[in-house]
Amino acid sequence: QVHPVESGGGLVQAGGSLRLSCAASGITFSGNAMGWYRQAPGKQRELVAGISRGGGTNYADSVQGRFTISRDNAKNTVALQMNSLKPEDTAVYYCKIVRGYSDYWGQGTQVTVSS
Repeated sequence: QVHPVESGGGLVQAGGSLRLSCAASGITFSGNAMGWYRQAPGKQRELVAGISRGGGTNYADSVQGRFTISRDNAKNTVALQMNSLKPEDTAVYYCKIVRGYSDYWGQGTQVTVSS
C-alpha cells in the first residue's frame, strides 16, 4: 500500500513562507506523477501544483510565481515551497501520488495565513 504523509504546515503571517513535504513508502517517486492540492472550508479541492514523471510542472494561476513544486527521487519526497503567502492560501493541503490508474492521497496538513 502507498501512504503519502504530508508535513510542514502551520500558521504564518501574510507575506511569509512555508515548505510542505510529502513522503511515502511502497512506491518509487521517479516513476510517478504527483501533485499538491488544497481545500478551503466550503470550497472544492483544487489543484495547486503538479509535477509529471518527466519533471514538467504546472501551477494554478493563483499561485504562479509564488509556489514551487519539486521532487527528490533519491529521498522519495515531493515538496511545495510557498512564498509570499496570502490569507486566501489558507486551506488543508494534500499530496497526491498517481500510479497507473490509482490515486493515493495523504491526510492533509493545515496551512493558515493570518493577515
